[in-house]
Amino acid sequence: MSPAGYAPPLLLLLLALGQQPAAARAPLNNTQLAALRDGNVQCDLVMNLSAAARCAFVKNTPDCNMEHGFINYLHVAFCLLPPSLTPLTITLCIVWLLFLFLILGLIASKFFCPNLSAISTSLHLTHNVAGVTFLALGNGAPDVFSAIAAFSHPHTAGLAVGALFGAGIFVTTVVAGSVALVKPFTVASRPFLRDVIFYMAAVYWTFLMLYRGTTSLGEVLAYLGLYVVYVVTVIISAYIYNRQKNSLNSSVRSAAQNPDELHSSDEDVPAPPEGSSQQEYESEYRPLLPYSESTSQILFSSLNPVDSRKWRRKPWSWRALKTPLEVLLLLCIPVVDPDKEDRNWRRPLNCFHLITAPLVCVLAFQSGMYGVYMIEGQFPLWLLMLLMGLFLCGIVFWTTTNDRPPKYHPLFALLGFVVSAVLISAAASEVVSLLHMLGVVLRLSNTVLGLTLLAWGNSIGDCFSDITIARQGYPRMAIAACFGGIIFNMLFGVGIGCLVQMVNMHDGVQFETEGLLTWVLAGSLGVSMVLSFVIVPLSRFHLGRTYGIFLLVFYAVFLLVALLTEFGAIHLV
Repeated sequence: MSPAGYAPPLLLLLLALGQQPAAARAPLNNTQLAALRDGNVQCDLVMNLSAAARCAFVKNTPDCNMEHGFINYLHVAFCLLPPSLTPLTITLCIVWLLFLFLILGLIASKFFCPNLSAISTSLHLTHNVAGVTFLALGNGAPDVFSAIAAFSHPHTAGLAVGALFGAGIFVTTVVAGSVALVKPFTVASRPFLRDVIFYMAAVYWTFLMLYRGTTSLGEVLAYLGLYVVYVVTVIISAYIYNRQKNSLNSSVRSAAQNPDELHSSDEDVPAPPEGSSQQEYESEYRPLLPYSESTSQILFSSLNPVDSRKWRRKPWSWRALKTPLEVLLLLCIPVVDPDKEDRNWRRPLNCFHLITAPLVCVLAFQSGMYGVYMIEGQFPLWLLMLLMGLFLCGIVFWTTTNDRPPKYHPLFALLGFVVSAVLISAAASEVVSLLHMLGVVLRLSNTVLGLTLLAWGNSIGDCFSDITIARQGYPRMAIAACFGGIIFNMLFGVGIGCLVQMVNMHDGVQFETEGLLTWVLAGSLGVSMVLSFVIVPLSRFHLGRTYGIFLLVFYAVFLLVALLTEFGAIHLV
């Protein structure tokens, strides 16, 4: 980043320190430290200093103080560990980053999405409404929360821009191209055009806000309102499609047979009741003799995350890494499954959740800010949550039974949703803080880290799941998931992130774009969407292997141009 906008005396000081021989460089004195505190200095300049001066620079530069995150990774890199161990520090941070991505994916798939599904079932939402609201939120939770965490600090907003735009290009080229290669098919024309048009509108609007460098509350609310328009369009189009389909089916039946024959055939062959196949399946595997588990048996069996059918196919490293983590999450997050006969009611574990869930929320919310909060300066908040949890646990335990869920059991889905959201937000904050540190140490911009590591980490799970769905014979579902999810991620990631920054800064949002790379990113995403909007209709909405190869080549060219731009090989004259 160019330091042209900094205070001139301080800039000269930093440049002088950076140009001195390594042996002549000395730690910063008190006058220089005071200048750092008062000056508008970005943390990226720390690498221009000597190793002895970097720790003091990080401690005294306001831009290096990341408020969100449990760990200050810049302090770890420059103060806790010696400079000779910097390669080891980077390696450990990358391993920790992969583990954080594992946590995000595990919470989203095993806890966040099932509870959202249970909430939508309790609210009796249709599949279309649930798909574009709760299901979109569940699938895009890591992306949205990462963007919100990045937007909370103006200097890390580039991570959010890079991640959202980078994930958009990755999903619409690599994922969509892989689906077309695995299973060539004809895409549904109207849903495809609808999703592409809305996504292009979202990308263009985001580009305008980045170009202006600022936005207002009214524009952010209108920006979020675009997704409301998208949801309404999906509902109306689904209603029109179902109405036309039913009308066509009724006309075909009336042409094939007269009403008298149809009436007699309905009486001769009674229709099976709904859910009969599911009931037969459950009765087949139901124990012949009545069997009742004890409370302790229920507790230990519900804490066992092992699926014996999938366990043998997983490597030992995966079992050793994922199983302890999932057990810890099972102790903290309740899960309601409306597809099960007992809706996943586990009385001892659900009662224990009433103790652990509020504690986890208090200790993890805002990166532990409220973990040390004292009510009236005398009583800790976490102790109040513990006492309330013990009280509710006792009431629920003594007023319920093991074999029948209570009427208020759906409220546990709401509790699980809240705890999952808090943990995903905490993990996303750690990811953003960690990527910011890697960008400083490796001299990389936030945008390139966002479009590579953050975008890949949040999208790789969707890539494998969509390819698997396509191989199973459902390529239309896979391509719909590609375009439907990124619309939600873009609008809510940027929109909610801007609202959070407005609340934190008590002012309008300021976007600090990182030069040519941001425009390369936005332009590439726009070009990819325009090409899809033109090429797919010209090919009569058939996505073949040629189109899939074209998309993969387009992403490879984009990534090459982006990296060349980052390292200065491509620049404006």
